[in-house]
Amino acid sequence: MEPESGGVVRRRLQKTESAEMRWVVPGGANEDDEIESSDDGGADTPAAASGSRGGGCSDEDDGYEEDEMLRQRLVRTGPRADSFDVEALDVPGVYRHQEFTLGSCIVLTLQTLGVVFGDVGTSPLYTFDVMFNKYPITAKEDVLGALSLVIYTLILIPFLKYTLIVLWGNDNGEGGTFALYSLICRNAKASLLPNQLPSDTRISSFNLKVPSVELERSLKIKERLETSSMLKKLLLMLVLFGTSMVIADGVVTPAMSVMSAVNGLKVGISSVNEGEVVMITAAFLIVLFSLQRFGTSKVGLAVGPALFVWFCCLAGIGIYNLRLYGSEVFHAFNPVYIYYYFERNPTEAWMSLGGCLLCATGSEAMFADLCYFSVKSVQLTFVFLVLPCLLLGYLGQAAFLVENLDKSQQIFFLSIPSQAFWPVVFIATLAALIASRAMTAAIFSTIKQATALGCFPRLKIIHTSRKFMGQIYIPVMNWFLLVSCLAFVAVFGSINEIGNAYGIAELGVMMMTTVLVTIIMLLIWQVNIVIVLCFLTLFLGLELFFFSSVLGSAADGSWVLLVFAAVLYLVMYIWNYGTKLKYETEVKQKLSMDLLMQLGCNLGTVRAPGIGLLYNELVRGVPAIFGHFLTTLPAMHSMIIFVCIKWVPVPVVPQNERFLFRRVCPKNYHMFRCIARYGYKDVRKENTQAFEQLLIESLEKFIRREAQERSLESDHNDDTDSEEEIASSSSRVLVGPNGSIYSLGVPLAEPGCTDNSALGSSMSFDGSSLDNELSFVHKAKESGVVYLLGHGDIRARKESFFLKKLVINYFYAFLRKNCRRGIATLSVPHTRLMQVAMQYMV
Repeated sequence: MEPESGGVVRRRLQKTESAEMRWVVPGGANEDDEIESSDDGGADTPAAASGSRGGGCSDEDDGYEEDEMLRQRLVRTGPRADSFDVEALDVPGVYRHQEFTLGSCIVLTLQTLGVVFGDVGTSPLYTFDVMFNKYPITAKEDVLGALSLVIYTLILIPFLKYTLIVLWGNDNGEGGTFALYSLICRNAKASLLPNQLPSDTRISSFNLKVPSVELERSLKIKERLETSSMLKKLLLMLVLFGTSMVIADGVVTPAMSVMSAVNGLKVGISSVNEGEVVMITAAFLIVLFSLQRFGTSKVGLAVGPALFVWFCCLAGIGIYNLRLYGSEVFHAFNPVYIYYYFERNPTEAWMSLGGCLLCATGSEAMFADLCYFSVKSVQLTFVFLVLPCLLLGYLGQAAFLVENLDKSQQIFFLSIPSQAFWPVVFIATLAALIASRAMTAAIFSTIKQATALGCFPRLKIIHTSRKFMGQIYIPVMNWFLLVSCLAFVAVFGSINEIGNAYGIAELGVMMMTTVLVTIIMLLIWQVNIVIVLCFLTLFLGLELFFFSSVLGSAADGSWVLLVFAAVLYLVMYIWNYGTKLKYETEVKQKLSMDLLMQLGCNLGTVRAPGIGLLYNELVRGVPAIFGHFLTTLPAMHSMIIFVCIKWVPVPVVPQNERFLFRRVCPKNYHMFRCIARYGYKDVRKENTQAFEQLLIESLEKFIRREAQERSLESDHNDDTDSEEEIASSSSRVLVGPNGSIYSLGVPLAEPGCTDNSALGSSMSFDGSSLDNELSFVHKAKESGVVYLLGHGDIRARKESFFLKKLVINYFYAFLRKNCRRGIATLSVPHTRLMQVAMQYMV
C-alpha cells in the first residue's frame, strides 16, 4: 500500500476523531496505566497505521511534519465499539438531535421557566428597596443612575457571563460548581483522591478534545496542574468555598424571596406590622420545606404557567407605569448615567452596589438547574422572554420612582394598579415559593455531586422520580435548610438586612464560577489568551467591586452568613481530608501478592462453597481488611470478588460500561476484582438480586473472553502486567450486561508471581477448563452470596501534631459516626452480611 500524504492523513484524523476515535497525551502515563483496545482487536485505521510506519511517507507535502509532531504527542486509545452508542441511548439526556414541534417548544419553555428562572424572576420584588435603603433619593438623576446600574448588571452577569458563556461549561448537561470541578478533573488529574484509573477516561461520557500543536498552552497548564499538589489543593479549596456559598445561598433565597412577597400585605393592609410579616413568612417556609419531599418530577410543567403569568405581570406593570409616568427612564440605557451617579454620590452609590447585585440573583441557580434542559432552550427562553420582562419591570418601577421620590420602599407593590393589586400579590407569593423550591432542589443536586466526589459526608438520598435520575430529596439537608431559614428570618426580620447577606452568598459563588470557567477556557476550550484575560479581568473585577460593597456592610449582621459558610467549608474540607488519608493508608497497607502466593490457593484456611463479595474502596490491590477476614473467620468462600463501588467524575456511566473485571492471583485461587463505576448523577436502582445476577453474568462473559484471548495470544505469554501486585493470570476485560465485551489489551500472565505448576494450571484454557470454571461459578452462586464489609477507621498517631489529632480523632470521627454508613448506601441485606472492624493509624 502506498504511503499517504500529510494532507490525507490530516483529513482522515479529523474524520475518524469526530466519529469514534479518542486520543490522549502519553506524557503523564505511568507504569500502572491500563491499555485499552477495541473489541475487534485494536486494528488501526489506515491513517494511523501509515503514520506509525514513519519513513515511507512523502516529504513533498508541507503539512507532513506538522502531522508527525501531532502523532508523536498523541496515543490512540482505540475506536469505540458501536454497541457503546447503542447502549447509551438508554441513558436520559444523551439524545443530541431531536425534532421539536411548536407544542413541544411551548411545553419546554414553560418547564424551563418553572425550574430555571424562578429565582432571577423574583428579583424585582426587592432590588430597588435594598438599593435605596441606606439613603433617601434626592433627585431623578439618582433613579436614572441606579436604573442604569441595574440594566448593565443584568446585561453583563446573567446575560453575557452566564447565558452566553458559563452555560457552555456544563458537564454533559450538568451545571454547578462541582460539575465544573469534575470537568477539570477529567481532563487533568487534579483530584486529590488517588483512585482514578486510565480506563475511566474511556467511558463514553468523557469527551476529550484532541490537543493540537498550536495549543501548547493547554498541555502546559495540564502538566502543571497534574504535578503541583499545591495547585490541586488550591483548586479544591476554591470549589469547597463556592459550594459552601451555594448552600448558604440556598438558605437565604427562600427567606429573602418569601419575605419580600409577604411584604406586599403591608401595602394592602395597613394594620399588618413587621412581626406579623415574619410569622407569616415562617409559616410559608414550613409549608414549603414540608412539601419538598414530594419531589420535582412534574414541578416544571405544573408551575411553569404560574411563572409565565408572573413574567407577564412584570412586563404589564412596567408598560403601565411607563405609559402613566412617561418614558424618560429609557435614557438610563446610556451608561454615562452610571458615571454621573457615582460622581454625585460616590459613597452612597458604592453602598448601593450590594442591592444592585440582587437583580442578578438566580444566575448561579440558572446554571445549577441546567440538568433537565438543553443550553439553547435556556438561552432562548432568557433572551426572548425573561430578560425583556425583567427590563420592562425595572423600567416601570424607575418611572414610578421618578415621580414619587419619597416612596423608596415597597416600590414594586406601590407601582401596581389598584385594580390588579391582590391578584399580583398572590402571583408574587406563588412565584417566590416556586423560586425557593427550585433553589432547594439545586442544593440537593450539589450535595449529591459533592458526596460522590468525596467532599461531603454521606447522607440518605431519596430519588423522587423514576423517569429523571437527577430529581432527589435529602431529608437531613431539607430540615437543616428549614431550620437555618427560620433562624435567618427571626434574626434579621427585614429584607434589607437579609439582602446584604444574600449579596455575599451570590458573589461568593459567582467569583468561584469565574475562576473555574477561566481554567476550563485555558485547559479544555483552548481559547485565545486575550479572550481569556478579557473574561477574567471584566467579570472577576466587576464581582470584586460588588463584593467590596457588601463586605462594607457585613458588620450590620450579614457576617452571620460568612460564619455559616465557613462552618460548611470546614465540614467539607475535614471530610475530604480524612477520606483522603484513609484511602492513602489503605493503599499503603494492602496485602502483598507474595503473601497470598505463600498461603496457597486455600489462603491458609478452609474454602467453603459460595461467593463472597468483599466491598472495599481500593481500585488496585488486595485490601488489608481481607487479612482480618482470613484470621477472624473459620472458613473463606470458594470464590472471592473484591467489589469497588467507584464514583467517577462524569454525570452518567452507560450501563454497558459499568463493570471492569480483573483476575487476582492464579486461576485456581478463584479471586476476582470488580470495579462498578457510577457517575455522580447515576442512581443505583438495582435490587440485591438484580445486582448479583448482573455481576455473575458479567463475570461469566469475562471468563469466556479471557479464554478466547488466551487461545489467540498464547505466543505472547512472556509479557507482564502493568500492575505489580497482580499475579500471573491477571487480565483486564471490560464487559457489559448486554453481552458486549471489550478487551483492555493487557497480557494475562506475569511469570514472576507464581511457580511453574501454578502457572501451568492458570494457563490451561482449553474447552474443558473453561466449562469447569463456569460450572464452578454456577455452583458457587447456588451455594449463596455473602457480603463481606469492613469498617476501617483512622486515628492520628501519638506523635502527630495537636491540630491533626483534633481534626482526625474528634471532628472527622464525629462526622463518620453520624453520617450514613456504607452498608446503608450500598443496600446490603443484613441477613447475608459479615462485618469486621479495623483501625488505621495515620
